[in-house]
Amino acid sequence: LDGHALDTSLDASREEAETIIYDVVENALQKANLKPKDIDVLIVNCSLFSPTPSLCASVISKFQMRGDILSYNLSGMGCGASLLAMDLARRVLQTRKYGGRAMFVSTEIACSNLYHGNERSFLVQNTLFRLGGSAVVLSNRWSDGPRAWFKLLSTVRVQGTSEESYQCVYESEDKEGNRGVRLSKDIVKVAGKTMEKNLMTLGPKVLPLSELARIGISFGVRMTRKTLGLSRSKLYYPDFKRSIDHFCIHAGGKAVIDGIEKNLKLEKYHAEASRMTLYNFGNTSSSSVWYELEYIMEEQESNPLTKGHRVMQIGFGSGFKCTSGVWIRL
Repeated sequence: LDGHALDTSLDASREEAETIIYDVVENALQKANLKPKDIDVLIVNCSLFSPTPSLCASVISKFQMRGDILSYNLSGMGCGASLLAMDLARRVLQTRKYGGRAMFVSTEIACSNLYHGNERSFLVQNTLFRLGGSAVVLSNRWSDGPRAWFKLLSTVRVQGTSEESYQCVYESEDKEGNRGVRLSKDIVKVAGKTMEKNLMTLGPKVLPLSELARIGISFGVRMTRKTLGLSRSKLYYPDFKRSIDHFCIHAGGKAVIDGIEKNLKLEKYHAEASRMTLYNFGNTSSSSVWYELEYIMEEQESNPLTKGHRVMQIGFGSGFKCTSGVWIRL
């Protein structure tokens, strides 16, 4: 903007990453009233920037964490990676006999990956993505229960396997050799199919029995009509509002939020956190669902968060994958 060339060097990217990550890690430790050596598991996810040593190693060195800490660095997993990191943290903690504490850090480094060409399918990333980050502490120690804000009830991850799914978010070069992330026109259709599979898996874990019964009856009627050679009846789409009070939809763009709002038949206040996050911060990639949760906790007045409320987070990532998680406010 000031007439100088954008610095896309490795040093500039590393500085950008450290500026974001160090700040969110420090804030998370302060809010959780923990010291760096209290963390047993560290996970950092960043799709487009994966240096050596890793971003995990950078955090461990900066904050002088323990030498026996379990660290994992996730890359190339797109905007759904934060919920994948959360699922990985949960699984690792469950293997520890006496419990433990995990921190997962999510960010995306945009400046060094700015697209400099003119092909439309690559240009979307320049208009949507913004810098941002989050750090969350997850614990399964009984001693941490009284001061926990939320309890994680369930996580679900679904991976598309078709070539269409694989190609819809793809890092490559254009005809002139400019590197960027190409977004396919099929991304909305692919995202819809993947989300449907995710919610079909999540539904039995969170929906009330009345909704599950309606789904079962609907499926039975459809199979009966098929056996009799009749046209297929429409399957009943469950009402997740019966069991979920708040929704954190990945702020991938207005079309993404509008589409999920329509498919899940949400009220305007259900998508408010996602819209305000997109408006105020842009698409911060996988960390956006945590900006939304903070908005629900601290700012939303149209649907105040209270004890016992359930919050669903939905994220999408390259590959193509859909991840979801459900929390309950303690």
